[in-house]
Amino acid sequence: MIRRIARFTATRFKAQYLLYGVLWTLTVEASAATIAPPPPDTDWRPTWQTAARVGIVLLVLLYLRIIDDQKDLTYDRTHHLDRPLVTGAVTARDLRAAMAVIAAVSVAGAVALAPWTALLLLATLAYGLVLWAIEVRSERIRTRVLANLVVTYPIQIVLTGWLLTSAVATGQVAPDPVVVWTLVIFAGTFLQFEFARKTARTGTPGEHLYSDALGVTGSTFVVGALATTAVAAYVALVQPWLLASLAWLPAVPLVIVIVAIVRFLTSSKDRFPAALSALFVLTFYVAILVVALAM
Repeated sequence: MIRRIARFTATRFKAQYLLYGVLWTLTVEASAATIAPPPPDTDWRPTWQTAARVGIVLLVLLYLRIIDDQKDLTYDRTHHLDRPLVTGAVTARDLRAAMAVIAAVSVAGAVALAPWTALLLLATLAYGLVLWAIEVRSERIRTRVLANLVVTYPIQIVLTGWLLTSAVATGQVAPDPVVVWTLVIFAGTFLQFEFARKTARTGTPGEHLYSDALGVTGSTFVVGALATTAVAAYVALVQPWLLASLAWLPAVPLVIVIVAIVRFLTSSKDRFPAALSALFVLTFYVAILVVALAM
């Protein structure tokens, strides 16, 4: 079973998930620490608690990946015949056993860091199970892309909330209510990529696109609005005009999204250049880390 789960993880939990999980965790802590430095006013640096949160987030993302593969099994039997659960390289029993272990280890880790914050992590894991049940039973949630987003996206808010409260509890971030607004930064960043990867002039059969619901121009506009919201929230919270010119650095990656939008709308290409949206996420998060380490 361990070998089968290891092969499943190698196949279905790609390097980009690892990179995203690491950067997301570090950036949540770094941005909050820039906005509300822990007393006494010291430089923010990753600690062993930060490393523990990175490990827990990666486990939770793997847990959610496992749920997705089970939830999408019927669809995958038609459209993704090479996936491990479809080919029998791993069984549903294997995956559910892995979920139980992941849940136990991640909650235990959250308790070790800060016991009361573990409730938010437990809520994240429970939310994943609830979403699984809802999507299996509701055709509307499965097939209506905007309805699906409304139901599924809050799980990231809950997990980000755990990261923030855990960082406050372990002293990396000051207990200032203003850090709650960092949720806007990460909502805008993630959702702009979510819309970008599902915006196209024509899609493949059975593909659920935001551009089908909002139109190509409307969906493209949302990509730009979300990226702008993320950057504007960071600037408003950090107030770089009070710090140093370097603090403006996270605003620069917005140019990448603008280029992506102009390129898409002025060309005949079918799909929005989601790779550029992913590049925005990467450079935006790295810029936030650079500012936090420098400030």
